[in-house]
Amino acid sequence: MPTPDMDAAIPPNTGTGTGTAVTGGAVSTSEPHGAAGSNGSGGRGAAHQTSRWARAADFARNPEGKAALLGFFGAVMITFGGFGAGSVRRNDPLLEAAHLSWLRFGHGYALSTLCVWIGVLAMITAWVRLGRVTIGTVPGPTVTLNELRAIVGIWIFPLIFAVPMFSRDAYSYLAQGALLRDGFNPYDVGPVVNPGVLLDNVSPVWTNTTAPYGPAFLLIADGITSITGSNVVAGTIALRLVMLPGLALMLWAVPHLTKHLGGKPTTALWLAVLNPLVLIHLIGGVHNEMLMVGLMAAAIALVLEKHHVAGFVVLSIAVAIKATAGVALPFLVWIWMIHERERRAAKGEGEELPHPVLMFAKIAGLGLSVFVVVFAAASALAGVGIGWLTALSGSNKIINWLSLPTIFSYMVSWVTPLRAESAVLPVMRDLCKVALVVLLVWTWWRFRRSEREAILGITIAFVAIILLSPAALPWYYSWPLALAAGFALSTRTLQVLVGLCTWLMLVFQPDGSIGLYNPWHVAAATFAAVVAAVSLRMVDPLRLSSDQVRSRAVDAVSPDITTPTVTPSTPAT
Repeated sequence: MPTPDMDAAIPPNTGTGTGTAVTGGAVSTSEPHGAAGSNGSGGRGAAHQTSRWARAADFARNPEGKAALLGFFGAVMITFGGFGAGSVRRNDPLLEAAHLSWLRFGHGYALSTLCVWIGVLAMITAWVRLGRVTIGTVPGPTVTLNELRAIVGIWIFPLIFAVPMFSRDAYSYLAQGALLRDGFNPYDVGPVVNPGVLLDNVSPVWTNTTAPYGPAFLLIADGITSITGSNVVAGTIALRLVMLPGLALMLWAVPHLTKHLGGKPTTALWLAVLNPLVLIHLIGGVHNEMLMVGLMAAAIALVLEKHHVAGFVVLSIAVAIKATAGVALPFLVWIWMIHERERRAAKGEGEELPHPVLMFAKIAGLGLSVFVVVFAAASALAGVGIGWLTALSGSNKIINWLSLPTIFSYMVSWVTPLRAESAVLPVMRDLCKVALVVLLVWTWWRFRRSEREAILGITIAFVAIILLSPAALPWYYSWPLALAAGFALSTRTLQVLVGLCTWLMLVFQPDGSIGLYNPWHVAAATFAAVVAAVSLRMVDPLRLSSDQVRSRAVDAVSPDITTPTVTPSTPAT
């Protein structure tokens, strides 16, 4: 079975000293004369080392290498600026000991904020430039899957050591883990009952809120706080390290989805994983979506490859991290039924299932049984029940303009004397919940006829949940993005997604506060999003480079001068 790596083009050799030739589909490597024979294994080792350095140097000179370095610079700037402008601890003795506490106040805070935004814009610029190479809108060799995977590692390395960025959720995770560690049930009480350093850094809106996450994630948080204690820095880094398996699963699963959905593996990886919205928020912001999305994508890839039970097991673990992944379960039942129909057709038993209702009940029952066993085991290990179901309503405390209920409520308040948040918002949220349930049921039934339809249905369901739920946050868009990237998307569609992801990345402040209520902030984010979208197809859309300026100057001075064309049959004079 071919792997997605085979879909990536092999760039032509540009190095010296060691050559690579492609002849008749075979790849042969030539060494300098005498390198292997005269020097033995030592010579071969030296040649191999030289070849590695040559490839690294070639990569650094290529457009994708330059983009990788620019993104790394951006990640470093975000990490440094985060010490003053990120979601820092309320009291940070580490910064004080390093004589860097001035970064959190006055001019130091302004400098830190500037560093963060420079870093974010640098990563977005690098991502768009890499996108041009990946989708082929610029001439030259395309980037390979392995190169993209290496760039992911390059970009996230500095972020591992950053303070939580654009969110304070990491502190809530640690406080909820400490509750379980200290004998409390996080589904019954909030972090406020367990005073200490971890509680001090939790956002006030969440101190009395019970945990809305699954038992598997509570076990992870419990294990981390059992090891790191009240050390917030060590706990934050440990949380990030725990998220890395989710990233690794995305690196594997997203390209595999393209085999069934018709997309291009490199484009899918660039859009769904290298996206700054994903890396900065899920790694820099330390969100358990990293684990949930990675497990969910891997589960769907397994089911598509006809490893149905294994896929349901992995998806059940994803639900035990965060309940949102459960949306995919009923759609995967359709895929399993499609595979059963294909199996019968291959055996000559006919394409139609003899008893489709019974077959549906059998497959759905088996999938549900797998889910119940996995979830019950996680709950038993954590020593908790299913109280997280009631805690899901905690998102009602979030009010921002990323959800349709909030937008509709304020629109009503503009034309009526009713107050948006107190009178209109509760009613609008209830109406949107009803609309969401109807839409989810319709989507599940409508998109059932093929693998592609089922995955498209999951994607639409995630988008509907984000838009119609009481609250939405930028990193929620990583849910549908991981699946949408597997489809064959036009350049215009990719431009729209680039603009949307850029805008979502920029509308929150580095400390986690919302920038949507500042018109100038929203205007700047919108401008940057439009430029990013246009830049995916056009180099330097603002015509800021010196080459563009010189070109326009020459055209203005000599508009009628044209360059003669020399053909092989007409020698130049």
